[in-house]
Amino acid sequence: MKKILIALVMIIFLTACDNDLMNTPTKRVEAMLNNYVTLDSEVLKDLDETLLSETVMTTTQKERYREILKKQYQHLSYEVKNETIDGAHATVEVEIEVFDYKKIMDDVDAYLNEHESEFKNEEGTTDNEKFNDYRLGELEKAKDKVTYTLNLTLHKEKDKWVLDDLTDVEISKIHGLYEY
Repeated sequence: MKKILIALVMIIFLTACDNDLMNTPTKRVEAMLNNYVTLDSEVLKDLDETLLSETVMTTTQKERYREILKKQYQHLSYEVKNETIDGAHATVEVEIEVFDYKKIMDDVDAYLNEHESEFKNEEGTTDNEKFNDYRLGELEKAKDKVTYTLNLTLHKEKDKWVLDDLTDVEISKIHGLYEY
């Protein structure tokens, strides 16, 4: 009985310590970024909600794009550079490395301008489905990476550090689509 009691006290103590160790701005940011890398269910839910609002792609193209972004998330690497705490507010500077989808998108747009006839339909306008297939094919080949800096902000709520919502700029950097 004494061994069981000691084991329970140790578990409670270790759990309490672990929660305190996780309650730092840096640990919260690392947990959020790890959710991307491990394709956490909340990250995938957000991705699916974003794709639902997409009106230019077909269902098949949306699924291809979903896989492209999942690849981006899984290959995201990061390094925490700095943590600044000012009372109940904090900023964590993180350097991330992701596939350079922005360069690919720019190259694809330039290709379209130079080869418009390849993407014309019978009416003489751009066939969006054909162009999107080309664009997705190029994104699927991505190998080059780019490095961005994120300055993620947090605030304290009831003695717990809470990550502020990501800005559109921060999301575009995570997606590798930031205009640099």
